[in-house]
Amino acid sequence: QVQLVESGGGLVQAGDSLRLSCAASGRNADYYAMAWFRQPPGKEREFVAVIGANGRPSNYADSVKGRFTISRDNAKNTVDLQMSDLIPEDTAVYYCAAGSVYRDLWTGRRVDYWGQGAQVTVSS
Repeated sequence: QVQLVESGGGLVQAGDSLRLSCAASGRNADYYAMAWFRQPPGKEREFVAVIGANGRPSNYADSVKGRFTISRDNAKNTVDLQMSDLIPEDTAVYYCAAGSVYRDLWTGRRVDYWGQGAQVTVSS
């Protein structure tokens, strides 16, 4: 069992930066690929970024490529999402996720664990 707790959400203005962090605890938490998903208001949850168990590879949704960076620190069992040049369309609840199979996590086909979510609101 793995527990995921997000932190770092908040209200920012367009063009600002924000860093989300996900603390993972539990058995073999560092063995999992980790990802961030988000759910904009009134829309379905969507993939944002994914990173392998050893910190590579990583992949991003086209909508955030070049603006967001995912990273992990296995010594601390944390996964971060650095978000830059935020736009109002980035407004969403952001979820940390863990999966045992990288590609399945990337596609959303199988997610083993979810965090509770963190609200990010970007004002124009």
